[in-house]
Amino acid sequence: MPELPEVETSLRGVEPYLHGKIIKQIVVRTQKLRWAVSDELQHMQGAKIVALSRRAKYLILHTTQGDILIHLGMSGSLGILQENQQPAGKHDHVDLITQDGMVLRYNDPRKFGCWLWTKNAEQHELITRLGPEPLSESFTAAYLFARSRNKTVAVKNFIMNNDIVVGVGNIYACESLFMAGLHPELAAQNLTEKQCERLVKVIKEVLAKAIIQGGTTLKDFIQPDGKPGYFAQVLQVYGRKGEACNDCGTIIEAKVIGQRNSYFCPHCQILPR
Repeated sequence: MPELPEVETSLRGVEPYLHGKIIKQIVVRTQKLRWAVSDELQHMQGAKIVALSRRAKYLILHTTQGDILIHLGMSGSLGILQENQQPAGKHDHVDLITQDGMVLRYNDPRKFGCWLWTKNAEQHELITRLGPEPLSESFTAAYLFARSRNKTVAVKNFIMNNDIVVGVGNIYACESLFMAGLHPELAAQNLTEKQCERLVKVIKEVLAKAIIQGGTTLKDFIQPDGKPGYFAQVLQVYGRKGEACNDCGTIIEAKVIGQRNSYFCPHCQILPR
């Protein structure tokens, strides 16, 4: 699943080709994604793309005729190509075509993403309920500690909750907890202030590093320039069940927590009893 670094990478990849451009046409081949594609998108001819931004895992195209909210879902990706360069494939559901012949193509085999129109993205219900950005100054140890009080949920589920902080998906949650030395099943309410300081620090480090390296190389993620991401080359625990921990040599274990596979080192991440 594309996570925050993948969406940020997609944003940086497509922005040079779309910023300031005029929309010629939006071609919708598949109406039914996670939510129905907004009908308004097919009437945006002449709209100028004045800015592009990201909020959580949503890519936002700000235009003179409202905003376009794009979510990549479980397996979505965005590509840039020239008009008529390549016929649309089976899983190419939406094309945004600019007047100068550039195409933003949305591919999604599982059809679990979205393309929605809204007058103002900041006021859309999908955006207003979100927690702070993990790389922002508002995501602090003091904030995380305060929000964790009386929360009996496992810390892994806690930091993956978009109401608490956005964009810490399964891969990066596993990696961050390993670097912080915290067992994924530790109750959030048992976090100390010092542990929150460490956790916030490593979450920021892990995500920033992943963005620089282009996101995580998984079968469903390709950067807009067609190149894979590279962060998977340095994953410490995620997807490494049965392999030796790079720090201590203990065998990495996996366990389903909150319906997600969680990877951890039982020696480096001890669960207090």
